Order: sequence, then C-alpha cells, then structure tokens
Amino acid sequence: MFGFFRSNSPDFTYDPGQAVSDLKADRISVIDIREPSEVKTTGKAEGALHVPLAALRMKADPASPEQLEEFRSGKPVVLYCASGSRSQIAVRMLRHMGLEEVYNLGGLAHWEMAGGVIGR
Repeated sequence: MFGFFRSNSPDFTYDPGQAVSDLKADRISVIDIREPSEVKTTGKAEGALHVPLAALRMKADPASPEQLEEFRSGKPVVLYCASGSRSQIAVRMLRHMGLEEVYNLGGLAHWEMAGGVIGR
C-alpha cells in the first residue's frame, strides 16, 4: 500500500570503515560536499577535499575546464555530507553525468564512528 515511499534505485553506499582504510591507503578520494559554514563548525574528515554541493557539478563534470583531478584520477570517489541525504542526491547527479565510480559514505558522523579522524 505504501510502496511509493520505497525507492527502487540503488543507493551506491560505501562502508565507512572501508572508506577510512581505503583513504589511508590512497585507494579512494573522499569529498565533503557540505556548506563552508558546516565545515567551519564541525571540521571535516581528515584527508577529505571540501567541494560544496553548489560547486560540485562544475568541479566534477568531465566537460568542465574546472574539473578536479580527484574526478579524473580513476580512483573511486566517496562523498559525504551531514547526514547522507545530500551526498546521495549528489552521487546520483554525478553518475547521471557519466561518472561511474562515485559512492555515498553517509554523514560525517558515520566517518567518525568508523574510526575516521576529524580535522579542522
């Protein structure tokens, strides 16, 4: 009866514990897509690059002259936000643009609970 609340599309999640070890081993790129004020208040995952959601399309688009190396490197890209909602939307947007190795970590708290360090 309430099936319309369920999504049939994949969620492309990345295990936070695996992300912590994969980032240390330089096997992935981690991108914080939160607003600058959020990063200033809470810090970010140590080793993550901050690219606010508003700038993400321009910085990730293969056709953009401003595309960042993290999106060209061939390594999987793992996004996170405060809770995982915005990063899930961003993952779908980037996959729609043709980037296949893009995943959702969830929120910053998921990173920290998995043993990831928060830097300022």
